[in-house]
Amino acid sequence: MRIPARRVRALGRAAALAGCTTLALALTAPAPATALGTGGGHDPARRTLPAGDGWASADGGTTGGAAADATHVYTVTSWEEFRAALAAGGDAPRIVRVVGTLDATADGCGAFEAPGYDFDRYLADYDPAVWGRDKEVSGPQEELRAASAKNQDRAIKAFVPSRTTIIGVGRNAGIVGGSLQIKDADDVIVRNLTLESPLDCFPQWDPTDGPTGAWNSEYDAMVVYGSTHVWIDHNTFTDGRHPDSSLPRHYGELYQRHDGLLDIVRGADLVTASWNVFADHDKTLMIGNSDGAGATDRGRLRVTLHHNLFDEVVERAPRVRFGKVDAYNNHHVVPERGYGYSWGVGAESQLVAEGNSVRLPRGVPAGSVLKKWKEAPVTVAGNVVNGRPVDLLAVHNAQFPDEALASGAGWTPTLRTRVDDPRVLPWLLTHRAGAGRAR
Repeated sequence: MRIPARRVRALGRAAALAGCTTLALALTAPAPATALGTGGGHDPARRTLPAGDGWASADGGTTGGAAADATHVYTVTSWEEFRAALAAGGDAPRIVRVVGTLDATADGCGAFEAPGYDFDRYLADYDPAVWGRDKEVSGPQEELRAASAKNQDRAIKAFVPSRTTIIGVGRNAGIVGGSLQIKDADDVIVRNLTLESPLDCFPQWDPTDGPTGAWNSEYDAMVVYGSTHVWIDHNTFTDGRHPDSSLPRHYGELYQRHDGLLDIVRGADLVTASWNVFADHDKTLMIGNSDGAGATDRGRLRVTLHHNLFDEVVERAPRVRFGKVDAYNNHHVVPERGYGYSWGVGAESQLVAEGNSVRLPRGVPAGSVLKKWKEAPVTVAGNVVNGRPVDLLAVHNAQFPDEALASGAGWTPTLRTRVDDPRVLPWLLTHRAGAGRAR
């Protein structure tokens, strides 16, 4: 049902009064799912990114494997078949249809253990009461842990080549225990998958990390590394069966077995992430992984994030270094406990955050939505908190004067198709974002 024109005009005037003059509102009823891509007729696997839909539509656009012939269309039901399909076919465009849940660690962590590795022995050897906290761990058990970690690394990473579309079939397609590596590729589409954050079987203890030490883990659910023209659409990223609350503590610290959900790093460029759900995670979405990576990242890391639901995530939604990042029409449901921030402003970043919605629990200050890591300007406009317009930049600077941020990212996004009033986002994204909803 289309919203009456008089209602559209009224909402548009209200938004303008709230400081949304830079946000072109086009408030309609939610578009039918078939409008989420173009091309490919009625086959979702051959959908291509619509023209003007974020940074991945620039410089030729993103078509993935839409041109694949019949011999390069694969239907897979296991992790082994999935990796084989990605490795087959040379440079030809390919489509990989995922049916059901692919489990990269079906045989358990024991399958990766190097002979002689013993976690109980590891805990005894590196107990701070024995080892101390002033030097990194070394010795036989650390060497065996590292060897075990290499075995897991080889088994759970799947490398995605250029001109590839990966799409889940139906509502229950996904990957557990695996890490999608979109590395040094061009023209990749990933849609309609539930990606459970892989568990690191062999986290490393670092007694020098912070005042009391920390467990450090590897493996992101998806990494875009040095790749261009990548469309990530209608996926659900989550800790799934293994939230941090289920993990034990050793040496008084959380035995952290998760890293990120989505990292876009090392010269990656022209990426659009749309209509995804990121849920129940700590370090969620990082764009640029090092302040010292300017040689590869400066002038790149152009990313659009729109119509994504960030549900109960602690931080990095996203954290940005270097890139021109357009974050608009996303909805953030802030957890009641343990919240860090949503938008992290890092080295040489140019973040634009417009027309987003934030649901903030009582006791969490609105200024904490932004976090200053390094001096960089940011454009923040037209956002709502608990349904009401809030100038999040002004609130942040008032609440955290020692971490004041400068206004004005220095560029104006133009690659936007549909733009919704942020007040409809909680309903819209709850019903339309995530895996099982792509057409």
